[in-house]
Amino acid sequence: MDAWVWWLVAAAGLGIPLVLTAMPEFGMFAVGAVAGAVVAGLGGGLVVQVVVFAVVSTALIAVVRPLARRSAARQPVHRSGVDALQGRQATVLERVDGQGGRIKLAGEVWSARALDPGAAYEPGAQVDVAEIDGATAVVM
Repeated sequence: MDAWVWWLVAAAGLGIPLVLTAMPEFGMFAVGAVAGAVVAGLGGGLVVQVVVFAVVSTALIAVVRPLARRSAARQPVHRSGVDALQGRQATVLERVDGQGGRIKLAGEVWSARALDPGAAYEPGAQVDVAEIDGATAVVM
């Protein structure tokens, strides 16, 4: 079998762990193997093939990996669930104090208590959600 076929088999073999582990480094090695197959197809010797494989793989890891990490670091953080409720405003439905009460938060009725045990909020008042403690919104 020709050398270029072996390089393509190696590229496919490196693609399998890429899919199974989601480690992009395997994909970069697979691209290096394809580059080795191209050199083999053009008639380059075994040493040249290995050098091209090593250079292409190393270059991809050295250049693409930091770019990918930088891009991933810029992704905005989307809060969901109860984390998304922190910092939102709510309307007091029943008096809220250090012992308890009820608020309307994001269209739902929640039990609530005041962050400051001495504070009290009357019905109709707007409060801010400081945190969610179990099924209770802690407001201020």
